[in-house]
Amino acid sequence: MEPGIVVPLGFFAMVATIAVGAPLARAFARRMERDSKARVAPEVTSRLERIEQAVDAIAIEVERISEGQRFTTKLLTERASDASRLTEPRRQS
Repeated sequence: MEPGIVVPLGFFAMVATIAVGAPLARAFARRMERDSKARVAPEVTSRLERIEQAVDAIAIEVERISEGQRFTTKLLTERASDASRLTEPRRQS
């Protein structure tokens, strides 16, 4: 076979493979996903829902803690700036 014709033939073979293979791979992936959902027991589903609720509750509490820390930091910063103003030596002119 001539070297000049190998590249176009390879290109068209690859396009044909992708055109046929991509839908087959997508269908296979959907089938695997559907089958895996069918195998999950109801106990596992309810347990995962409880874990999700617990994680949400923890996230809310962590946000409250961080709000309190920001507030405390703000108060300490204000207190430090007030104290530095009180201890500054006054200039006499």
